[in-house]
Amino acid sequence: MSERRLAGRTALVFGGGGGPEGVNNGQAAAMTYARHGAKVAVVDVSAEAANRTADAVRDEGGTALAITADVTVSEQVEAAVREATGELGPVDVLHNNVGVTVLGGPIELSLEQWRRAFALNVDGVFLACKHVLPSMLERGRGAIVNVSSLAALRHVGYEYPAYMSAKAAVNQATVSLALTYADRGIRANTVAPGFIDTPLVRKQLSSQAESIDELLAARNAASPTGTMGTPWDVANASLFLASDEAAYVNGVCLPVDGGLAMSCS
Repeated sequence: MSERRLAGRTALVFGGGGGPEGVNNGQAAAMTYARHGAKVAVVDVSAEAANRTADAVRDEGGTALAITADVTVSEQVEAAVREATGELGPVDVLHNNVGVTVLGGPIELSLEQWRRAFALNVDGVFLACKHVLPSMLERGRGAIVNVSSLAALRHVGYEYPAYMSAKAAVNQATVSLALTYADRGIRANTVAPGFIDTPLVRKQLSSQAESIDELLAARNAASPTGTMGTPWDVANASLFLASDEAAYVNGVCLPVDGGLAMSCS
């Protein structure tokens, strides 16, 4: 593309690994950043997944580094940031994509399951910011994009209060980041995907319907547009928030949902 909105910058994507089933939100974000000129560090708990995305970026002529780390372990996150910075330069864009759906109401859920939802969805954001922010503050610039969910804003039909609560915490953590560092050149925003057709959705929500086809049909029908979005829709929203075109956009939660957030149904 002639328009390279992140040329010369380094993007660090946590949860950016790709799976064999198809492109997911993290992989789409990493590839979109790379297509717009960024050098991309792809972090995933699976080395195979991280390498799959890095290889896809390189296949398109981009620069990518695959890193393995568990976002719930501070030492591993710190090491990942250090490796990305050492190989690609200081982080300009921090993209936090790691998340997991934990189904069940408060009676069915164990305390361990509740805490796991927060560890993966919220702790990872905290630790990534903890270890990236010092460099951003030193340089006086940076953009943070946290991936939340429409489930943080409204009920979307599934019984998962742990997930809803954790993603709501991501939203408010982002607001705090945005206002704390606004006068120091750092912006923080969230993207809130609605019904997006991803491999992870098919895997984690398969129990919510008799078949995958039934699950997908219900999700398509629930969207005001009549069809789910794609990981590329989420990635393009993230690209905007990461770019200078969003220089005065700070602390927002941007739904990518075909209008579902505004629906009464």
